[in-house]
Amino acid sequence: MLQDTIAAISTSLGEAAISVVRVSGPQALDMARRVLRLPAQVAPRQACLVSVLDATGGVLDHGLALYFKGPASYTGEDVIEFHGHGGVLVTQRVLERWLACGARAAEPGEFTQRAFLNGKMDLTQAEAVMDVIHAQSTLALRAANEQLGGAIGRAATAMQQQIIPVLAHIEAFIDFPEEDISPETGADLLRRIDSVLASARQLIATSAQGRILRHGARTVISGAPNVGKSSLLNLLLGFERAIVSPTAGTTRDTIEEIIQVHGIPLRLVDTAGLREAGDDIERVGIQRTERELERADLVIEVVDASQPPPASQRLTLSPELARRRILILNKSDLGLHPDWSSERAAIPLSCLDGTGVEALRDAIRAVIATAGPLAADHPIAINARHQAAFERCAERLLAAKAALEHQEAPEFIALEIREAMQALGDVIGQVDVERILDVIFSTFCIGK
Repeated sequence: MLQDTIAAISTSLGEAAISVVRVSGPQALDMARRVLRLPAQVAPRQACLVSVLDATGGVLDHGLALYFKGPASYTGEDVIEFHGHGGVLVTQRVLERWLACGARAAEPGEFTQRAFLNGKMDLTQAEAVMDVIHAQSTLALRAANEQLGGAIGRAATAMQQQIIPVLAHIEAFIDFPEEDISPETGADLLRRIDSVLASARQLIATSAQGRILRHGARTVISGAPNVGKSSLLNLLLGFERAIVSPTAGTTRDTIEEIIQVHGIPLRLVDTAGLREAGDDIERVGIQRTERELERADLVIEVVDASQPPPASQRLTLSPELARRRILILNKSDLGLHPDWSSERAAIPLSCLDGTGVEALRDAIRAVIATAGPLAADHPIAINARHQAAFERCAERLLAAKAALEHQEAPEFIALEIREAMQALGDVIGQVDVERILDVIFSTFCIGK
C-alpha cells in the first residue's frame, strides 16, 4: 500500500476561494513535474506560483504549490499540495490530471493512516485528528488537541513502562524455578500493579466525559402538555425551531438540536407532552418520549409553576436519572403558585422574558460535571475503543494480582501481565492492530 502515490481533494466540495489537492507517496515529486509547471529547483516548504497543465500542455489552473520532503511531512512521505481556485469543476479536473499521471485516488483517512504507519503519530493521535474536525464545543476541541498532542498515548506508554519490570521479575522466576518469590519482592510487585491499576481506573473514569464531549450530553426536555417545553427549546437555541401553540399535544414527535452550554455540547431533545394519549399518533409520540428518557444524560422537567402542582403527569425517574434532573418552574412571569415553594432546588424561569436562563445554564454544567471532570486541568477524555482496552488491561492486572497473592505458578502471572501489556499496545498501536485500522480510518473524510 505504501508503494502507491495517492491523491485527493482535501477541502470541502463546493465553491470557495481556494481548494487544495494533496498528493503523497514516493512518486509525488516526479508526478508533479508532469502535472505542474515547476521551477528547475523546488525548495521544500516554500510556496511557488505554478500552472496545472493538461495532457496537451494547456493550462487547467494557476495556483501555489508546496513541497514537503519526507520524512518531514504529515504522512512521512513526499507530499505535494496544490492550492488553486475553489471551483468544483476546476478542482475535479486538477485531481483527474494527477490520477491520469499515475496517482491513485486516496481512500478515506489514508493520509492519516500513512502518518500512523510511518511512525508520525500513534493510534490515539490519529483518532484525535477526526475529533478535532468534529469538535462541537471548546471543551471538546481542547480535549481533542490534548489527544492529538499525545496525552493518552503518553499515559498508556507510561503504564507499559511500569508493567515491564513486573513482567521481567516474574519471568526471572520462571527461568529459575528453584527460587521462590520472597514476601518483600511480592509486595513490591503488588505495589507496581496497584499503581498501574490506579492509572487505568482514572482513565476509564473519563469515558463518560469523552462520550459527552464527542457526541453531546443527551438532554431531554420533558413534562406535561402546554407547560412550555418547545418554548424552552426555542429560547435555548435562540431561534424558532419548534412550533409553539396553546393547543395541547402540538408536539407529536421528538425534535433534536445541538447547542453549547459553558463549552459543553448538548443534544437537546424536545418531546411530546406526557398525558393520556388522545389518538394513535400522539400515543406513538409519548412512547418515543419514554424511550428518550431511558437514554438521557440529563432531564429538564418543565412545569407550569403559575398553577398548583398536578396530582399526576410528573416524571417518574430512576434514582440515578433523578440525580440528573433539573426542575424548571416555567411561566414565573405570571407569578409562582405557593405550593411550589417546597421545591427549593427548582429554577424559576420565564420563556417569555428569558428570566432564569443563566441559572439554568449553570445548573446544566453542574449536573453534567457529575459524569466526569470537565475542568481545563483534566484534559484527557478517552473514547469507547480506549475504554475497552483500558478495562481489559485492568481485568488482566487484577487477575495477575490475585494469582500473585495466592502464590500461583509464575507462568500464569506472566500470561496475565502480557495480556495487560497487549491491551495497552492496542491503545497506541504498538501491536498487531490490522483488525481495528479499517474501522478507525473508515470514519475519516477523503483527503485527510
